[in-house]
Amino acid sequence: MTEKLLVRHCAPTLAAIKTGNIFSCVFEDAEEMKNFIRKTNKAFRGKGVRTIPLRNRDNKMLLYVFRPELLKKDMENDMVCTIMRELGYCCGNVEKCIVKLIKRIEESNGFPHEVGVFLGFPPEDVRGFIQNKAKDFKFAVYWKVYGDEEKARRTFARYRKCSEIYLDRFERGFTLEKLTVAGKRTN
Repeated sequence: MTEKLLVRHCAPTLAAIKTGNIFSCVFEDAEEMKNFIRKTNKAFRGKGVRTIPLRNRDNKMLLYVFRPELLKKDMENDMVCTIMRELGYCCGNVEKCIVKLIKRIEESNGFPHEVGVFLGFPPEDVRGFIQNKAKDFKFAVYWKVYGDEEKARRTFARYRKCSEIYLDRFERGFTLEKLTVAGKRTN
């Protein structure tokens, strides 16, 4: 069931059209969670994808599935670096940024506003979300859109189609390893 949740929530990342996804799932115990993370990272070996835990509360684990190279590239964007620096992140070091994100998630009940950077959301939408305190957006599907509405609609359609295709393939027996595209973003 957990693999199906991963495919349902992370298909665009597996397909290399999105930087990352976050999803939560329940585990019986810490050992089951560690085994799942080991198994997924083994399936992702050589594909440029990683799974890491962001938070564990009462055996409900928040997992981050992402492409480190895409995150590094995203963080080279000037607006992203400005946003991250304003929030106390070290923009030049992806690993340190992830560690800080984990700390900020642990300290809050929700998600820190900058989480969109780690998911590959457009910087203008992350900036708009922060500045407008999640209000006055144009529309929302996968995130709240403040910038290019038409581009966001096309992106949302791609993500939706990708998820449908990946879930269908998973149901037909495709493994995580077979579903995961090696390489970099294709958009």
